[in-house]
Amino acid sequence: MWVAKSDILTVHSTPSFATQWLMPRLARFSSLHPDIDLRLHASNDPVDLTRAAVDIDLRYGARRLQPAGTMVLDLPSETIVPLSSPMLMEGDYPIRTVADLRHHTLIHSENCLVGWRDWMRQHRKTPLDISRGPRFDRSFMAISAAADGVGVCLESLLLVQRELDTGRLIAPFGFDGLRVSGYTVNLLVSSVDLPKVKSFQDWLFEQLS
Repeated sequence: MWVAKSDILTVHSTPSFATQWLMPRLARFSSLHPDIDLRLHASNDPVDLTRAAVDIDLRYGARRLQPAGTMVLDLPSETIVPLSSPMLMEGDYPIRTVADLRHHTLIHSENCLVGWRDWMRQHRKTPLDISRGPRFDRSFMAISAAADGVGVCLESLLLVQRELDTGRLIAPFGFDGLRVSGYTVNLLVSSVDLPKVKSFQDWLFEQLS
């Protein structure tokens, strides 16, 4: 017997978080909450929750002044590390030290809170030319380019779990890196206790813990 969904949850997210983290896990949420019909919209434009028909807005970047009645919750911090395709490790210049990066293209994520310049402050003894290399305004494009062997990207471990699990990407210097808090959950105070909103919020933080 067909039963109608009892509730609709509308989530707005940045494109990279939606593509790289949220989409691979939506089946888990749906299996736990089959009564909630989730609608996902992705863009980098911030949403005014007091005007838009959006329940939860997942944002990245510096906090902005929010309208009255809006609640902002920080997601756990993320770790940023260099990432590359395994094929680079099998070529003429495998990446074993920071100096080996001189032989490879550095991929830049222009909207990432941490860039190669920040990373190189920890490795001043090995100068690199960080002015060259392709630049992308979406992390998922930088991640895809690195997985395709274009070069080495500097990205969040939060966004590349699928690529690490499948072996499309590796972390040549390990998983210790710069930590940054960039993602927030934005919602209306008046909707905090709605079952659909609370269910998604609890699930999100549980998945990220």
